[in-house]
This record gives sequence, structure tokens and C-alpha cells, in this order.
Amino acid sequence: MKQLSLPSGRGMPVLGQGTWYMGEDPEARADEVAALRLGLDLGMTLVDSAEMYGEGGAEEVVGEAIAGRRDEVFLVSKVYPHNADRTGVRAACERSLRRLGTDRLDLYLLHWRGGVPLEETLEAFARLREQGKILDFGVSNFDQDDLLETAALEHGGEVAVNQVLYNLAQRGIEWDVLPWCRRHGMPVMAYSPLESGVADQRALLGNARLREVAQRHDATPAQVALAWLLRQDGVVVIPKAVQPAHVRANRAALDLAPRLSDADLAALDAGFPLPKRQRPLAMR
Repeated sequence: MKQLSLPSGRGMPVLGQGTWYMGEDPEARADEVAALRLGLDLGMTLVDSAEMYGEGGAEEVVGEAIAGRRDEVFLVSKVYPHNADRTGVRAACERSLRRLGTDRLDLYLLHWRGGVPLEETLEAFARLREQGKILDFGVSNFDQDDLLETAALEHGGEVAVNQVLYNLAQRGIEWDVLPWCRRHGMPVMAYSPLESGVADQRALLGNARLREVAQRHDATPAQVALAWLLRQDGVVVIPKAVQPAHVRANRAALDLAPRLSDADLAALDAGFPLPKRQRPLAMR
């Protein structure tokens, strides 16, 4: 699996598996665990979760899926903003570790900004790293102003990743956030790479230009949308899938990415125009 380098020098796979909405339905648990395990078998060893997802339920699903395979996995989780003070981060991390059945996270993120001062959260992250409970730390849903503020703080230069909403229909970060992250060697993790919600997904995947490119490559519109993201410099993609066919299709998008031609990319730009001005950071 292709990897990007984090500022710490550690590698991170460019294609992983998301778990938003997992762990909420006990009847779906077996399918969710099986899907994650299939993804691991196919080389999608980055698994992203959060204490928010199913209020810990998603982390429990991940813990079951990676049992006996922890060393294969690049494991990511996120802390609630209201748990992001010095003592709260430590307690939240320990709860996540218990649910995940591991002694460490590869990457721990602040899920979004809240009322706790950033310097306090960064200090807590740095302490967890010293203790070996996390190996890298980062942020999520940070716009350029947030990133500038963070970079000026102690430990701010050690922030490894910014996880944000990014897909063909949501290209606002290309105006400011993505260029800033690239200049500073900070990978961007693209969540909801195929949008979230039925209406938004239909609008994205039903786009005529996207379907035209997909037809040329005998691929699905979803695969082309993922492949487009996987071509972006410094971007990691974390689609969620529960059906085995979707897991395999997501993995195939990585092989499709280098086959997208200049004409394909131009068609996608026409169907999903670049931003012409700065926009507020999109969030889900």
C-alpha cells in the first residue's frame, strides 16, 4: 500500500477505512467487523474511528476486527472537544484504548475545536506521546486560521495531520487549507470522500461528468471519485464500507487513480468547478 510520510517521519497509508455510524446497530456488528477485516486483508490497514462514533461503539467494533492483527494496523481515533483539557484527554485516550483492545494509537486527533485552549490540548497530546500511548497527534476540522494559530503554539509544529471534509463536491479546502498543509508537509485526511447523506451522495455520484469518466474506465462513479482524491498530493482517503463488494471497490480505486488522464481530470473539473474564493470550512 502506498504511504505518505508524516512530519515525524512515520508512514501512513493513503487509503484506509472509516467507521462513522458503525457500532450503532448490534445487528450490523458482525457485518461491520467482517468488512473491516476484509479491508485489512486487501491492504487497507489504516482504520479511522472516534470516541464520538456510536459513543464508543465504533471503537469496540474496530477492536474486535483488529484483534490478533494490531501490528498490521495504522490506528486513528479522535477526542471530543469537551474532553480535550489536560486530564480529559488522558482519560478519553485510555477509554479509547480499552475499547480498541490496544496499548497505543498511531494517531490521535482533536475532533474539532471547542472551548479548551489549544495549548492545553497540545500539551496533553505531547504527554501521551511521551508515555507511548499515542505515536503522533493531529487535528480535525481546522481551517487555515485554526492552523495558523496552532502552528504558533508550543508543540504546534508537531501536529501531524488535519482531517477535513473533502470530496469532488466539497473542494473549498483547495483555496487555502490544502495549500497550507502541503507547504508545511502536513497530510490531509479526507473524510466523507463520497459525501454523507442520501441526497448529497446521489448528487455527487449522479454528476454527468463523473459518470462519463467512470464509463470510460469501466468503473463506478464512486471509484472515480475516490481515485480523484487519491491522485491529490498529500491526501489520505478514508471511505466507509460495510458490504464486501463496496470494500473491494474502494480498494480498486487505488489502482484506478494513476490511470485517470488529463482529459478525465479536466472533465471532473468541469463537473465540479474549483472554488473561486475562500469559503468557510465545510463540516459534517
